[in-house]
Amino acid sequence: MPSPSSPTPFQVLFICMGNICRSPAGENIFRHLVTTASLDQQITCDSAGTIGFHSGKSPDARMSKTIKKRGYQVTGFSRQFSLRDFETFDLILTMDHENHANIIKLAKNDQDRAKVRKFTDFCTKHDHSEVPDPYYGGNTGFELVADLIEDGSEGLLAHIRQSQKI
Repeated sequence: MPSPSSPTPFQVLFICMGNICRSPAGENIFRHLVTTASLDQQITCDSAGTIGFHSGKSPDARMSKTIKKRGYQVTGFSRQFSLRDFETFDLILTMDHENHANIIKLAKNDQDRAKVRKFTDFCTKHDHSEVPDPYYGGNTGFELVADLIEDGSEGLLAHIRQSQKI
């Protein structure tokens, strides 16, 4: 964490439904990029789900295996999105249309709504409008999620660096 005289880091929250596949993959892949760029004092991230069904559970084993094969460390436990997250986070990224709508409904005002963006807005190599839920599919679904999240995370980091002058 930054020292008391350091500015507060820019905080990013990744959102999917259960917080066991897509959003923890986003959190872990993005954290790796931030750490590799030596920006972990300026940028932090977390993940949450719109439902609390999996609260306290580790990321899905299939998603973990997929991103570990790509060299990412997998950490974290599922938690449900809280209204306090609007106060804590500067950018709230949703993985699909349904979760985007659910988070927007919870926003108290325009300031909260302005923090909510679709993760795929930051993809530059893939033309998907959402990161599909791989939970009920096979390995190719998890690979696609990892591809999209790697792409979007690179675009996200570039966006934050430019917008925050980091």
